Amino acid sequence: MALLPAGVTVVTVADGRDDVGATVTAFGSVSADPPIVSVSVDSEGYMAEVIGETGAFVVNVLGAGQRVVAGRFSAEGRPSARHLVTDQPHHRGERTRAIVLDDALAALECSVRQRLEVGDHTVFLADVVGLSGVRGEGPALVRRTGRYHALA
Repeated sequence: MALLPAGVTVVTVADGRDDVGATVTAFGSVSADPPIVSVSVDSEGYMAEVIGETGAFVVNVLGAGQRVVAGRFSAEGRPSARHLVTDQPHHRGERTRAIVLDDALAALECSVRQRLEVGDHTVFLADVVGLSGVRGEGPALVRRTGRYHALA
């Protein structure tokens, strides 16, 4: 699967205590009408727990110029998401209160519809409940063979 280019996103959650975020490449569209997406995260990780508890998250679709952001949100032992974006323009989603990266190509506010345990991952099927205003442009950031690339 590492040979298949995958879009790079940062998924963020506001859990009432803090902000949580992670780089996620297992993201996709499930339905256009109604708009439903899927996000898959490690079942043993904190992201699965906090998404399951809050039932809401934001998917920030990253552009080619956001490799540093992707790296920050994928680092082991990373601090709170709000610390990772102190130098990045951002705001909070109206419906989820999760962090929205202003320079993302797209930002989808999502509400969990269904949770599936599949192998070592948890797949969340979620309704897109809002599109938060962002200003990113240009090619998408993708991951292939363990490295980030600009999608031409």
